[in-house]
Amino acid sequence: MTDLDLVPEPPKSPPKPGVVVLGRFQPFHLGHEYMLESAAKWRDDNLPNANLIIAIGSSNRPQNLLNPWSHEERSEMIQFWLKSKSIEGIHICSIPDIEDPPNWVNHASQYHGSAGVIVTTDLSTSELYSAAGWQVVLLPLDQRERFEGWRVRETARMLSTIGDEAAIREVLGTLVPMAVLNHLIESNGLHRLAFMGEGGEPVG
Repeated sequence: MTDLDLVPEPPKSPPKPGVVVLGRFQPFHLGHEYMLESAAKWRDDNLPNANLIIAIGSSNRPQNLLNPWSHEERSEMIQFWLKSKSIEGIHICSIPDIEDPPNWVNHASQYHGSAGVIVTTDLSTSELYSAAGWQVVLLPLDQRERFEGWRVRETARMLSTIGDEAAIREVLGTLVPMAVLNHLIESNGLHRLAFMGEGGEPVG
C-alpha cells in the first residue's frame, strides 16, 4: 500500500455501472482520443443508456515531469476535448494510486462504479478487470510507441520555452488534439515543463 494520501476520497455514492475508460491523461493526447472515441462508439452501439465513465488515474501524485498536471487540470483538458466532439452522457472521476495491483479494481470501483464494461488498449489493465468479472473491450492501438505519454511530455518540454505558438501547434498538433493543445497554450499549461528536471518514462 502506498503512503500517498487518498486524494480525492471516494464519493459517498459511486456512479452506476457504465462503460469505463481509465488513463493518466498526462496530457490528453491522440492515443487517448482514439480510445475515448472507440469507447463512445461501443457505448452508443451496445449500451446507449449507459454513461461513458472517464477515470483519471494518479490523482494523488506530487507534481513533477511524470505528473505535470493535476487531476483537475486533466479533467479540464478532457472537458475541452469532449465539447469539441459533442460527446454526451459522460461522468469524469479521479482515482488515487495505491500501488497494489491485486486490489486495484476493488479500490477503483469505489470511484468509477462496480462491474460494468472497461474499454482499454492496455493488456495488464484488461487482465485485472477480466479477473474481477468485468466485461473487457480490448482495443488494438496502432503507433503505440508514438503516443506513449512520456514521449508526448518530452516533446512538450522541448517546446515549453518557445514563444512561437504557431510552431508549438505545428509540432504538438501531431500528438495532442487541437482543442486540448489550444487550452494548454492559453492556460500557460506548457510553460511549467521547462522547470521540471526529471526525465520521462513510458507511462501515460
